[in-house]
Amino acid sequence: MGEGALVPETRVLAVASHVVSGYVGNKIAVFSLQSLGCDVAALNTVQFSNHTGYRQWTGSRVSAQEITDLYQGLKQSYLDDFDMMLSGYVPGAQALEAVGQIGQELKRKAKSKPGSFFWVLDPVMGDNGKLYVAPDVVPVYKSLVHHADLVLPNQFEAELLSEVPITDMTSLGRALQVMHERYGIPHIVITSVSLPHPDHPVSSLSVVGSTMTSDRRARAFKIVFPAIDCYFSGTGDMFAALMVVRMREAVHSSSNSNHGHQQQDGGLTGREAWVSDDSVDAVDLPLAKAAEKVLASMHEVLTQTAEKIAETVKKARAEATDNAAVVDGEGATSATAEEAAKAEEKRMHLVRSKAAELRLVRHLDNLRFPKVEFRAMRL
Repeated sequence: MGEGALVPETRVLAVASHVVSGYVGNKIAVFSLQSLGCDVAALNTVQFSNHTGYRQWTGSRVSAQEITDLYQGLKQSYLDDFDMMLSGYVPGAQALEAVGQIGQELKRKAKSKPGSFFWVLDPVMGDNGKLYVAPDVVPVYKSLVHHADLVLPNQFEAELLSEVPITDMTSLGRALQVMHERYGIPHIVITSVSLPHPDHPVSSLSVVGSTMTSDRRARAFKIVFPAIDCYFSGTGDMFAALMVVRMREAVHSSSNSNHGHQQQDGGLTGREAWVSDDSVDAVDLPLAKAAEKVLASMHEVLTQTAEKIAETVKKARAEATDNAAVVDGEGATSATAEEAAKAEEKRMHLVRSKAAELRLVRHLDNLRFPKVEFRAMRL
């Protein structure tokens, strides 16, 4: 790594949604990856005015053919020299199949040089027990995940992939094991896990991850961190983008360390899917070290964002009270009052949605140099 560089030179293909205003999908991925020293090619799967949490938006989805054409354009100009790929939200089964073909082609191209390409796949299907993609997207993800090196499902998506109902930490560990065995996924991180456990503090969340052994056994760890009582959009996208960088960084550091068993064969960076020796404990895995740093950055940025939300909402409510006083003074019919109340409810939702956009730009140091306070524990 060059002086002051955060990661080795890394060229990333980021395939995800794009919004004109706000921070989700590639708007988060590109900014985060570039801020941490990566060269990014962004292939946008939708172009919306803003994210759908606002409940109103304009824009269009990119077709499977357009995705394929854009990639072919990169290829013909020798711009397909990617070290890593991050794939996020893709609209529809056919478009997802087109993205899958790109990932598989890049994997095949790198076959003669193990460890030279790494695919991070975020299987965006739904959350909180509900699909927000068409049902035919699910089998396409099931056909693709075994090609990926690191998969980042949330708790609901892990249930869909593993077909294991997750009700506690034991069943979650079983879901990890099933995904390693069934799909041969080298690395898995299950994000935003909300499961009670005797050793977890009240109002906490967990991230649970695993790197499989040579015989596909799970090496599972968990990282517990405090929940922030606030709704944010784009947290999964931020987690995925930062995991790309921090995994690359942790593997590079592991390969350059002067101890351990991973020095032979050019170190961990020269291994298929960057899988550590079976002797490496779950909490010492590069995956665990990467997740610790990512969660530190996430917690810092979300804390800053939550503070701004509270401040913005308080100010907007004060303005609404002043406006209501003016209307009352002038007299209003009940119908007008009802319409005004609905309009005010909509306005406050839009105010909250805008205030909840992740505050990345003003907090670069939180991305680059987080104070790591959360440590991995064996599951």
